[in-house]
Amino acid sequence: MIRVNHLTKEYIQGQEKIQVLKGVNVQINEGEFVAIMGPSGSGKSTLLQLMGGLDLPTSGDIQINQQPLHEMNEKKRTIFRRRHLGFVFQNYQLLPTLTVEENIAFPIHADGKIKKKHQQSITNLISEVGLKGFEKKRANLLSGGQQQRVAIARALVNHPSVLLADEPTGNLDRTIAEDILRLLLTFNRKHNQTIVMVTHDIFAAGFADRIILFRDGVIEKVIARKDEDYAKYMANFMA
Repeated sequence: MIRVNHLTKEYIQGQEKIQVLKGVNVQINEGEFVAIMGPSGSGKSTLLQLMGGLDLPTSGDIQINQQPLHEMNEKKRTIFRRRHLGFVFQNYQLLPTLTVEENIAFPIHADGKIKKKHQQSITNLISEVGLKGFEKKRANLLSGGQQQRVAIARALVNHPSVLLADEPTGNLDRTIAEDILRLLLTFNRKHNQTIVMVTHDIFAAGFADRIILFRDGVIEKVIARKDEDYAKYMANFMA
C-alpha cells in the first residue's frame, strides 16, 4: 500500500541547511489505521505532506499502490492526489459559502461532471457522517464538529486508497473530538479504509492500530495498541 524508503527532507534557511527527515523507512498496509506522533518539529507533518505528494523529498522515495510519487511530474501528482488520496485538515478547509452537499461534491467536479452514481455516493456519505437533513446548509453555518464531518465526507467521496488526516481533532473539544475519531474508526473498520493520521494527542493516537513515534526527524519506535508495553511506553514518550 504505502512504502517509504530512505526518505530525507532538507530545507535551506538563509545559509543554514535544516534536515527535517533523516532517512525514514516505513510500510503501511491496506486497511490499517496508523497514527504518527511526536513533538512539534519532529517531522511528522512533513512526512504526511510527502505521502500526499504535496512536496517532494530531498532523497528517497514514496510508493502508493506501487506508484512512485517522486517519478510523477506536478500534473500527474495532482491527478493522482485527486483520484487516490483524501485529505482532512485541522482547520477543515471547506468553501464557506457552499452547502454541505456542494463541498462534498467539489472533488468530483474537479475531476469531471457528476453522474448519477456520484450523486448516490454523496447522499450515502452525508448519511454515514451523520449530516442527513443538512445537505443544503452552508458550511459557515455549521459547528466545528459538523464541518469536520463534511471534510471527512469530501475526502472520501472519490473512494481514495488512503485518507491522510493532519491533526483532525486539533480544533475540537474532547467530546466532539471523540465523535470524529470514532467516525474515522468506523470507516476504517466498515470500509477497510486505510488511514494515516498525524496527531500530538495521545488520546487520538489510541484509536489507531499502530503508532509511529517520531523524534528529531527519525522514527524512534513503532508500537501497536495491542502490545503489552503500549501504555508504559506511550507515557514515557510523551513525558
